[in-house]
Amino acid sequence: MRRSTAVTPPPATSADHQVRGRLAALGRFCFRHRRWVLGFWAVILVIGVLIGGRVFEGSVAGASSATAEGDRGNAVVAAADPAKGTVTAVVDGKPVDDPAVRAAVEKATAEITALPGVSSALDAYGTGPAPAALRSADGTASLVSVRMADTSTSAQTDAVTQRLAALDGETGAHVTVGGDLVLQDEVKTQTEKDTRFGEMVTLPLTLVVMVLVFGGLAAASLPVIGAVASVGGALLAMFGFSKIMDIDTSVLPIATVLGLGLSIDYALLMVNRFREERGHGAGIAAAVERTAATAGRTVAFSGLTVAVALSGLFVFTSPVLGAVAAAGVSVVVIAVAAALTLVPALLGFAGSRIKTPAAPVPDEGFFSRTVRRVRKRAVLVALACVAVLMAAGAPFLHADMRNSGAAVLPASSAGRQVADTVDQRFPQASAAPITVVVEGGATVAQAYADDVVAKLPGVSGVRAVTPVSDSVSTVDVLVHGDPQGGEAKKVVQELRDHRGGLKTYVTGGAASVVDFKNELMSRGPWALGLVAAGTLVLLFLMTGSVVMPVKALLMNLLSLGASLGALTLVFQDGYFSGLLGFSPTGGLETFIPVLVFAFAFGLSMDYEVFLLARIKELRDKGYGCAESVELGVQRSGRIITSAALLMVIVFAGFALGDMLMVKQMGIALAVAVAVDATLVRCLLVPAAMSLFGEFNWWAPAPLRRLHRRFGLSEHVDLPDIAPATLPAQRPAAAQSPVERERAEREPADGKPVDREPADREPVERVELAGAVKP
Repeated sequence: MRRSTAVTPPPATSADHQVRGRLAALGRFCFRHRRWVLGFWAVILVIGVLIGGRVFEGSVAGASSATAEGDRGNAVVAAADPAKGTVTAVVDGKPVDDPAVRAAVEKATAEITALPGVSSALDAYGTGPAPAALRSADGTASLVSVRMADTSTSAQTDAVTQRLAALDGETGAHVTVGGDLVLQDEVKTQTEKDTRFGEMVTLPLTLVVMVLVFGGLAAASLPVIGAVASVGGALLAMFGFSKIMDIDTSVLPIATVLGLGLSIDYALLMVNRFREERGHGAGIAAAVERTAATAGRTVAFSGLTVAVALSGLFVFTSPVLGAVAAAGVSVVVIAVAAALTLVPALLGFAGSRIKTPAAPVPDEGFFSRTVRRVRKRAVLVALACVAVLMAAGAPFLHADMRNSGAAVLPASSAGRQVADTVDQRFPQASAAPITVVVEGGATVAQAYADDVVAKLPGVSGVRAVTPVSDSVSTVDVLVHGDPQGGEAKKVVQELRDHRGGLKTYVTGGAASVVDFKNELMSRGPWALGLVAAGTLVLLFLMTGSVVMPVKALLMNLLSLGASLGALTLVFQDGYFSGLLGFSPTGGLETFIPVLVFAFAFGLSMDYEVFLLARIKELRDKGYGCAESVELGVQRSGRIITSAALLMVIVFAGFALGDMLMVKQMGIALAVAVAVDATLVRCLLVPAAMSLFGEFNWWAPAPLRRLHRRFGLSEHVDLPDIAPATLPAQRPAAAQSPVERERAEREPADGKPVDREPADREPVERVELAGAVKP
């Protein structure tokens, strides 16, 4: 009888059951050192709140560009004019010539002139054209205009504001204090207030929804804690950026809402995966490790896609867009870092209190039935979805871009009230629709105004020629109709084509809109190309197909069009304006559509990648095209819908604020995410994939070879769960579905079967193929 030479294998050690790879190692480290990790993020949060919160103080309301002609002209005037801003008071309700009113106003004007930092103070009681412009036509209101030469400290502006406000009691008239300096402070204050309000509204609602999703407070609280810590880190990052570049005030709530949404989304994926691993029998340490190796790469890849979308904004020279790009990318990095480090640490603390699902996500349910119904009428569903999305986006074709100015503030704002009153009742004192800055004295500027400007088509008149210094003058140009309408924009171009041989700069609201449109036309294609190329490459590396990335790009553009169409209907045409509490300005803020495109594109592609990765993994396991789509949508539908709902809550919470720009971003992103998670993911994607069939996965042979070498894979080969973490084996009749599944994977000979059960939840996403091996 032949003697056996088989060698008994050594007993398995814990190292045999460790998941290899950097993300898994990071998860193990954060679990083992969870107290240090939690302490680190607690310090980040405290510093972010105490120091980063001051970023609102250092922000700039209306950051200027060094390349736009309008901004260059404003810089020339600022260099020549000693005044750094104005404070304006409206004295209304009593006759301007009332002796008591006149005496009180003249006394206040004299006292203000003597205050430190004041360049000049004018009222309606002098002689000449300037005082006359400060008197309303009906004689019942006047202005007091104070020019500040030094605004380095807020105390100087505050002293002027307080002295003007005191006129209310001295004159018996109603006094409202505004002006550009007051307006800037109110924009900062209101933006900070709206940001805080949005956080206070969205976080409790988010917690409630996640309790319903996870069925317990322990699991639901972790994404909220991660989001709060991420916001602290984001504020700290933006504070650092504010020291090296101008951060426009409007950037702060936009970056905050992105950070909140992404942090909650990423933590949701991590906690959901942890629950699945616990359901498969893993102990807390093993579940954290496996979660980091699987859902962690989901988070990392998602952050990469959003960062690519935001990076397109770096192409533009506009300081607002550049600041959003810098702040946005930093916020994404912080959100990813919190998900990969803080959440594993929190899972280490709270893992034993998180409810474990009784069974994996079933393969039969609402989403799978929906896909089957869609497949039966794929052509009709695809055409209907495309028609609906194109119809929803059609209003954007007549969108009008404009600078809203004081209208970004609520009607209750004192700064806006003064600005509106000046425009309506003091036309000679209001800002001209177009201002031409002339590098030359008053005589040269007057000759240019008479000989050139006044004769151009569309010009209704020249209101004033004002010397700023011996070498710089301004020409106020009046136009017919809307100050930022089509006629005004044509006049801007006429003035730039006819400079009279002088060095001039055309500035004003209409000019800034023209400048932004010119930049959008010249640099927009490059930005779009960068985002599209990066997205196509990433999706190809994930799917190995050239068809699916192009199809995903087109679908995202359709959902973005619907979002921009809704934005136009609400904020330009005024639908639901009463419900949302704002007054339409007749257009959209110039840079909002660009920001919506970048943010919504990144978020939509995040959900696209999540869904396609599930479908791709099922196909790689041998499922047919139709079954892969059905199971992929069914298994990812619940988590995508939950994440989308949380995103909508966050965006809608910020849309409840009073700042118009914040409202526009909140509504647009909420619509984009809602449309993408419902109409596109549940109907259009399954219909299109059913129509394309196996052609979905086509790629030329050279690209297929490239993908085999460098492609990204959703699947990660996880080692078997350590025996020490498994419950004692019970008879088959008494076993749970999870235990029976494990018994099938580990037959009596002790050799695991290298296959996945059909009803097991697919691994999250994304890693270099073969990079993680047991």
